[in-house]
Amino acid sequence: MDEIEDIIEVLNNNGVIIYPTDTIWGIGCRADNRDAIAKIFNIKKRDISKPLSVLVSSIDMLTNTVEHVHPRIETLLLHHTKPLTLIYKKAKSILPPVAHASGSLGVRLTTDPFCRTLIDALGVPLVSTSANYSGKDFPASFRDIDKRMLKEVDYVVKHRQDDLTKADPSVVAMFNQEGDLEFIRT
Repeated sequence: MDEIEDIIEVLNNNGVIIYPTDTIWGIGCRADNRDAIAKIFNIKKRDISKPLSVLVSSIDMLTNTVEHVHPRIETLLLHHTKPLTLIYKKAKSILPPVAHASGSLGVRLTTDPFCRTLIDALGVPLVSTSANYSGKDFPASFRDIDKRMLKEVDYVVKHRQDDLTKADPSVVAMFNQEGDLEFIRT
């Protein structure tokens, strides 16, 4: 994990990275950097009205990022076997276009040691969206990322590039008005 310092320097200078997550390879930046966020939308050729999600490294970072964290969130995350992105109704510190225009935000508390170390060192949530062009298939492994996209970002993380394990995107869910979990993507 000695490349963490290099990654942080890139991220702190308006940079965009391609990196391994606890699910598929992602493209990301600081969630508070408007220039880097715009760069992600441009690289992905993604409609600005389609929000992104973020990764956080702790419950504390989660409570600083969104309003009303469900009281059973730690229990839910402890027992959920797949990485889980939860849609929260109101972001505190993340604005559109990362958050939806309504204020909602998709957040995943990452369990991946590399991502946790990176986010802890960064000190802010990390934008996390699949490393593919909009409308194209997500990359199940590093080798599936379009070579053109690798040249468009500021840094490609070396960690786990040789891992050929096929990955899937996270499960996506939200709490309904009754406080029950509704799954959007399984």
